[in-house]
Amino acid sequence: MSIEVHDISKTFGTFAALRSVSLRVETGELVALLGPSGSGKTTLLRIIAGLEQPDAGSGPIRFEDTDVAGRGVGERRVGFVFQHYALFRHMTVFENIAFGLKVRPKRVRPPRSVIRDKVLSLLKLIQLESLANRYPHQLSGGQRQRVALARALAIEPKVLLLDEPFGALDAKVRQELREWLRRLHEKIHVTSVFVTHDQEEALELAARVVVMNEGRIEQIGTPEEVFHDPKTAFVMNFLGHVNLFHGRMEEGKVRFATVACDAPDHAPSSAEAVMVFVRPHELQVDTKRNGQASFSATVLRVSSAGPNVRLELVADSGDQIYAEMPQERFRALNITRGSRVFVTPREIRVFTET
Repeated sequence: MSIEVHDISKTFGTFAALRSVSLRVETGELVALLGPSGSGKTTLLRIIAGLEQPDAGSGPIRFEDTDVAGRGVGERRVGFVFQHYALFRHMTVFENIAFGLKVRPKRVRPPRSVIRDKVLSLLKLIQLESLANRYPHQLSGGQRQRVALARALAIEPKVLLLDEPFGALDAKVRQELREWLRRLHEKIHVTSVFVTHDQEEALELAARVVVMNEGRIEQIGTPEEVFHDPKTAFVMNFLGHVNLFHGRMEEGKVRFATVACDAPDHAPSSAEAVMVFVRPHELQVDTKRNGQASFSATVLRVSSAGPNVRLELVADSGDQIYAEMPQERFRALNITRGSRVFVTPREIRVFTET
């Protein structure tokens, strides 16, 4: 079941939450809506679900070839999973999962035996068969979120929508549930859209990522495309850690932080002010000049816990920057706080200053 929205706008008073947004999600695809708070991602998800109505004059909302814009949430056959579970506290796990089936109109309500088999099948799918008779307060956060997902799947939704599904969980449980959800989606292949502000979550889980900012879509692409080939300064700055320099284009060179680098193909050709972005792992740090375009800096801080060492530096230009290197190279260079180093940008992204 594909999802397509066209030219969707939504305002709340004077605040424009969505500005002419268009998006298509293919059948069986898992897509992430990624962006900071206030970017419009949850509003778009709720409009797809039918929980919010777009502004008058907005385009159609299609599930496959059917325009569902005029239909209520109950008619759209949408499974919705909230950040804070929204489980019924007075119901057992079994009863929570069965709820959507039991409240159907009598003429379309499955027999009790069918409901029971369906719930037991879902309990097996979420690996909680032994907890059917427990209540939500007797479960961990990760278990509750799996129950919430099973309840959403019980009604056999056409599409599955998840709003910050792991936002209320600690880091270790989030990681475990991400892996579990990815394996689950590979089994059921239901068209799914999830909202997150967690870049790692979006890049790890989704087949495609929709990066949103101030009610607009900045870029749509695979995780590799949006991370390695960002189309706007916002996408570059939002995804991962970056160093930002202010420089100028001059005769095919990008000049910043006392260094002049060859301009990449995507860089503007005219002599104008530009923003130069470099990720920490794309900065090569040496204790001697290496014959390449580099600038000198002083080490302010060393963080060596983990597989990579993170250096906080201040360039002679006054720019404060971060670099990363493997532990082996760090030990070979024998860098300490106060060391003088030379920094070579290996790859840069350049955008016109706004």
